[in-house]
Amino acid sequence: YEAVVPHWFYCKVTDTRERWVPFSAQDSERLEEAHGAGKEQDGVVVPTSGGRYDVHLRARQRVAVYWEEEVSEVRRCTWFYKGDKDNKFVPYSESFSEELEEAYMIAVTLGEWKRKLESPSREVIILHNPKLMVHYHPVASSDDWVSTPTEQGRPRTVKRGVDNIAVEIPNGEPLQIDHLVFVVHGIGPACDIRFRSIVQCVNDFRNVSLSMLQAHFKKAQEQQQVGRVEFLPVNWHSSLHSTGVDVDLERITLPSINRLRHFINDTILDVFFYNSSTYCQTIVDTVASEMNRLHRLFLQRNPHFTGGVSIAGHSLGSLILFDLLTNQKADPEENEHCAQASRTTSSMGGIEEVKEILKKLELSEYCDVFEKEKMDRQALFLCTEKNLKEMGIPLGPRMKLLHYISSETEMKVCFLHGFTEIVPRTNLNIPLSQVSANYPQLNYKPTIFFAFGSPIGMFLTVRGVKRIDPNYSLPTCKGFFNIFHPFDPVAYRIEPMIVPELEFEPMLLPHHKGRKRMHLELKEGLTRMSVDLKNNLLGSLRVAWQSFTRSPVPALEAGSSEAEAEAEASTEKQPEIKPEEPPAAVKEETPPINVGRLNGGNRIDYVLQEKPIESFNEYLFALQGHLCYWESEDTVLLVLKEIYQTQGITLDQPLPGSQ
Repeated sequence: YEAVVPHWFYCKVTDTRERWVPFSAQDSERLEEAHGAGKEQDGVVVPTSGGRYDVHLRARQRVAVYWEEEVSEVRRCTWFYKGDKDNKFVPYSESFSEELEEAYMIAVTLGEWKRKLESPSREVIILHNPKLMVHYHPVASSDDWVSTPTEQGRPRTVKRGVDNIAVEIPNGEPLQIDHLVFVVHGIGPACDIRFRSIVQCVNDFRNVSLSMLQAHFKKAQEQQQVGRVEFLPVNWHSSLHSTGVDVDLERITLPSINRLRHFINDTILDVFFYNSSTYCQTIVDTVASEMNRLHRLFLQRNPHFTGGVSIAGHSLGSLILFDLLTNQKADPEENEHCAQASRTTSSMGGIEEVKEILKKLELSEYCDVFEKEKMDRQALFLCTEKNLKEMGIPLGPRMKLLHYISSETEMKVCFLHGFTEIVPRTNLNIPLSQVSANYPQLNYKPTIFFAFGSPIGMFLTVRGVKRIDPNYSLPTCKGFFNIFHPFDPVAYRIEPMIVPELEFEPMLLPHHKGRKRMHLELKEGLTRMSVDLKNNLLGSLRVAWQSFTRSPVPALEAGSSEAEAEAEASTEKQPEIKPEEPPAAVKEETPPINVGRLNGGNRIDYVLQEKPIESFNEYLFALQGHLCYWESEDTVLLVLKEIYQTQGITLDQPLPGSQ
């Protein structure tokens, strides 16, 4: 006889259905150790699930640390029976498991089997032999005095020890946390197509990140350079809807199409709440205070943490974060440093810029006049007609310059904290591009801001922002990535607002397995093939036309055949060169695109590759496209890649097509 090895489980209740879930092997060992050593003292608390849940050992309760959640029952499990409904094994209570273990020990040592035990709910368990142990339901009898449980009814299998039941024990998480990411949700209480909460969706995101770390950062893990990234959800919806606004809405909501109206009140109205100064203040206060609270609590529980903090927002959540970040105050020294740098660049490049403008307006002959007056771009934009007259510029060129200045100034819109260099005086009293609210300060400087399926570009445009100054960067955050699915109806680009004069595609996110999806490769291949066919056809027609026009005289036959051979050779060579041209053009085009300082000079817009089934009908998968980010390996891998790049750690093998 060998004593059974216990494993710890907790009970998860979803829609009144109970499901027993095993702790990871390392958590279970830690709980067993505390159970053995702690003698069940009142104060024994064991952190589990990467420190996100505490288990109060004596009360047998699992309690969420960072967010509100129902307390789960915890059990030290040794014996299990197969449940009726879903064929999953359910653990017996700890006291009854001890009785079963005792009976099993006696049966094994004495060799006496066919032992009967009665469970607390008066059900019968029979131990036939080590391999066959059965649990019978009592059958209710109509006769009152014959109420002893009988061995009728469908028997259920009984198993001893977690090794004998088909249950997947999760791998534990690395103890070392390298980086912390706060994730802010969008409209409504549900975050995905299965109507799950932000907590459940972020759990998925975290699980995908652990598998991506194992797949793509294996070397760094082996050298213990990499632990894991912790993702914590930030919930603002419940705080907003606990202000009593729901009662007010209920009073004015029409009784027809009740479910649809309730859904609209609970989700879509969040956008309108954010555009109302009263509720916008509630939302930004909740998001900032919650992120500050989580940050403080995380540092209390992880005193040795030295990593950075990043933030991610989905849908409306990304806009809330963007508005918060644009209103953070940078350190005075940092401001001074930036100002000094911009002064240096403007003094060096300003005069050259003015020369470019004059050249554009065909007024190059006045370059010397402007150079003599030490006129840079900023000074030019402050010029009035009187100033230009004093410089001796004739009326015609004067009008051209003034028209250029006024049209350019209209293009530039006053954003926040020096978003643009020049602001027309008439615009100074216009409310800035956000709802007027008092934006709170964060206790830390985020390393990177990730926006998933974000409407930031659309909201800025609606607020009257025509262009983002290329020199603008978020005051306290140097990185910004706008990640979207190609069919996401809520997502908008950012880069065209910085470089409106250029047309270029967003960066295609490489597939996490290091290739393009097959249907995209096929589409590209077909496009290339049609280009080849077109080129060949044109080449053949050209040869035919040349031979037709050049050789009307028979005596020139020899010469013409040589010309034809040459032409044919040239057309044969063409297919080899032509297909290469489009990629070459793209290669030449991509690196020089300067999208400003919003992401430190790097690209901002990143588009996911749609799945083959999604490409059949864009409309059908539009909603799925907006809610796909939580389980998207490609999104998670980009987040991890960028976070670890700030620590000088790279992927085992760079993915093709990545920056």
